[in-house]
Amino acid sequence: MSVPILTTKHMAMPALGLGTWPMKGAECQAAVESALGLGYRHIDTAEMYGNEDAVGAALAAADVPRGEIFLTTKIWWDKPDGPSFRAGFEQSLQRLRQPYVNLLLIHWPSPQLDLPSVLTEMARLQEAGLARAVGVSNFPPGLLKQALAHKIAELSCIQVEQHAMLGQDRILALAGEAGMVTTSYTPLGKGEMLEDEVITGIADRLDATPAQVALAWLLAKPMVAAIPKAQGPERQRENLGAAEIQLSEADIAAIDALPKNRRFVNPSFAPDWAA
Repeated sequence: MSVPILTTKHMAMPALGLGTWPMKGAECQAAVESALGLGYRHIDTAEMYGNEDAVGAALAAADVPRGEIFLTTKIWWDKPDGPSFRAGFEQSLQRLRQPYVNLLLIHWPSPQLDLPSVLTEMARLQEAGLARAVGVSNFPPGLLKQALAHKIAELSCIQVEQHAMLGQDRILALAGEAGMVTTSYTPLGKGEMLEDEVITGIADRLDATPAQVALAWLLAKPMVAAIPKAQGPERQRENLGAAEIQLSEADIAAIDALPKNRRFVNPSFAPDWAA
């Protein structure tokens, strides 16, 4: 499968990756090993997932050179300043058994977030080669704008919930202007995309699956990556096949026309998404 590579100044990210939440332990390790065996080269994890050790074990066991793997991790929102953020990341590296990650993200913005302090630390980690690229996750547009305006760390990526039923036009516009990748998590909307009549109709016509169509719609956007979670080899192979699906302009327009207001990830500590 030829997965497109999205390139910024600091990274070359395969546009389709494996999300690992909420897998843990042996189940997670087996899933990551399976994905790498099938040709995935982009693995996404996070401190909060409690599976960095399993991801690290899979990377150690896999017969794939580290230089070919794009590894992302994220530091939890209870580390809202530079020193605590760095300490958390150093523990992540230990669990992952890695000398570096390809991309390091702030997982969620905290009300206590000292953004300049964390960005300064991220810039230092990047300069030291411990994080090849840095970015943010779950930032609403206003906060992303602030982070970019500080000009402290060069941000390469923002990770947000995005799928055929949740538009992120403001984020995509800001990220595009800044030369950043937007990574879409929950790209199948907790499975809701697979039941939509527009998506299933396109899938039937293309002899594809609804999941492949929903993912192909995201991948057709410039500088957009997707990280669907898939535990078993069959589903992993299916998702990887999305990279081969060519949607017509009419297909894309039909999916674009679906309502874009369904958010599936909205915890109590989420920021004001409209900000």
